[in-house]
Amino acid sequence: MDQKQQTFQFENAFAEVFKFDNGTEVKEYHAMIHVRTPRLSFAKQLEAVLNAYNGLIEDKLPGAQAVFKRYFLSDAANQQDEVIVADMTDCAKSIIQQAPLDGTKVALWVYFMTNVRTSITHGGLYAIEHNGFKHLWNGSAHNLAANSEYQTRLLFNEYNMQLLEEGCTLKDNCIRTWFFVNDVDLNYGGVVRARNQFFFTQGLTVNTHFIASTGIGGRQADPNVLSQMDNYAIAGIEQEQIHYLYAPTHLNRTSDYGVSFERGTRVDYLDRRHVFISGTASINNKGEIKYPKNIVKQTERMWENVETLLAEAECTYEDVGYMVVYLRDTADYPLVKEMFEERFHGKPYVIVHAPVCRPGWLIEMECMAVRQVDNPQFKAY
Repeated sequence: MDQKQQTFQFENAFAEVFKFDNGTEVKEYHAMIHVRTPRLSFAKQLEAVLNAYNGLIEDKLPGAQAVFKRYFLSDAANQQDEVIVADMTDCAKSIIQQAPLDGTKVALWVYFMTNVRTSITHGGLYAIEHNGFKHLWNGSAHNLAANSEYQTRLLFNEYNMQLLEEGCTLKDNCIRTWFFVNDVDLNYGGVVRARNQFFFTQGLTVNTHFIASTGIGGRQADPNVLSQMDNYAIAGIEQEQIHYLYAPTHLNRTSDYGVSFERGTRVDYLDRRHVFISGTASINNKGEIKYPKNIVKQTERMWENVETLLAEAECTYEDVGYMVVYLRDTADYPLVKEMFEERFHGKPYVIVHAPVCRPGWLIEMECMAVRQVDNPQFKAY
């Protein structure tokens, strides 16, 4: 498999795979596994996804091991427990109700690496170690506090303690967060308040930096969970390796409209560059929604915004390993799917039902890119 992208067929499922191989020990893969037969029961669809996953690691991606997984479910209340029982893989797992819009009940994004050591920290984070770096992943963190603001505040408090146990801080080591908000139109405000307040206590301000993030609609099996957090941090990283992306010709600072996340983050190593693009929608550099109620124009502007952020990190869509696309209105799926297939056929991506944090945004996407570089001042990945 010399191509960057390849699609593998399995019984009742297929996997779109992106490969990064620069000739060093650590290869990276992103795989998006889709069910091919929507009429199957959930148990059979989950079995098809897991068989495809096993087929990848046993045959198609030699030496690869999962470092992070995210399950997208159509009905978490009736499906989440089955996933937990069926998938015992020792890696960080995120499980969220964001229905795949191809009519299936489950899809799976997996991030693989080769030649890394994995473990679970005392605080419960999943550690991926290589060459002096410890990559800390966590999925599906949640609690049952009274409202979304309190839940988010507790999530940050717990995460902060987990990082401190690893000699890390939120400000210096956290690279990426995801917030899945049950009834985002109602509860996103509480998440924003808690994040703004907690960031301020940690020295994260408009004059320092924030953290790349996605805040989007999604729910767990328990409807009382209003805010779920997934996160990624790096122990051993130097501050000179981290750069933030702004694309000021196309996007404004998020603090302009009262929220606190970065549009994107670039992390450099000796041999590669990782680029994390936050949830990005059809917005201009004044913070205004572009092309209200026009899904085609919003999709095109979203692509342009992401492309501009990638370019700031000297990357293109060719370097993108995966994409998650969030749609507010399920009726927009056929058209958006057609547009993505025309431009990104074979790229690992999934389109799911998940309202964006502002009702006027019809679509949002996130992605991660990786490209080969030569930075002799830094250590290899």
